[in-house]
Amino acid sequence: MNANEKRELQVFAAEIRIALLEELKARGFGHIGGSLSICDLLAVLYGKVMRYKPEDPKWADRDKLVCSKGHAGPAVYATLALKGFFPKEDLATLNRPHTNLPSHCDKNKTIGVDCTTGSLGQGTSQAVGMALGDKLKGRPSRTFLIVGDGEIDEGQCWEAAMFTAAKKVTNLVWIVDDNKKQLDGPTAEILPSGDLRAKFEAFGFDAVRVDGHDVEQLYAALTKEPADKPLAIIMDNVKGRGVKAVEETASNHSMTVKPEVWDSYIEAVKANLENLKKEGGEA
Repeated sequence: MNANEKRELQVFAAEIRIALLEELKARGFGHIGGSLSICDLLAVLYGKVMRYKPEDPKWADRDKLVCSKGHAGPAVYATLALKGFFPKEDLATLNRPHTNLPSHCDKNKTIGVDCTTGSLGQGTSQAVGMALGDKLKGRPSRTFLIVGDGEIDEGQCWEAAMFTAAKKVTNLVWIVDDNKKQLDGPTAEILPSGDLRAKFEAFGFDAVRVDGHDVEQLYAALTKEPADKPLAIIMDNVKGRGVKAVEETASNHSMTVKPEVWDSYIEAVKANLENLKKEGGEA
């Protein structure tokens, strides 16, 4: 990846964050922490890795995303809107009556969403089935599964991981958002997960740990030379990344703040975006 490609992905990540924050501001509250923490990943996936067609969202050979931590749906919606799956104006309807953008991902409502998620753990099993189905049908598709570090408290995740490795579902990539927090507090205090890389390796995965906010490291991991094992990527992340005030808020899983506070968050990311553009000579 050259410097221009890196900057393009960083710019895209900032644009996702801005669209996400504007989306949450329109509703006044929402799952901000875990949504912000996956924006860099989404930028790399939809900006350089995944195969998809916004004009044909049901394209049979497309790559698929399963956001098993379904409460991060607002970040997925922001990404899909920026990529033209639906009008950006629709983001203002988040979690309102009759919306196509519910609080958690719903494939029956949102164009571009491949899997309904939100009941934690269940997205893992669905992703395995989707990827295995594509493999049996001889499709070139890959499935990318995003799992929360609090979510892997669920035993279903590890049953799905065991099956993934045993059946060599190598077109499925597990991505763990290790942002150190879950709904009720720090994961280390609630239920320590230990060395996640070692755990996935023990289950039979090719596992790597990366800085989940470094687009170069993410791209390198996501395009890693295929092995005869499924791939697990552990993202060393910060919950609320991209907005310092949110990063420093202890309970940042879901937040309700005043419009002027949302505006301050948005302006902070816009300032970062302008700096990125200046570095790239766009000013």
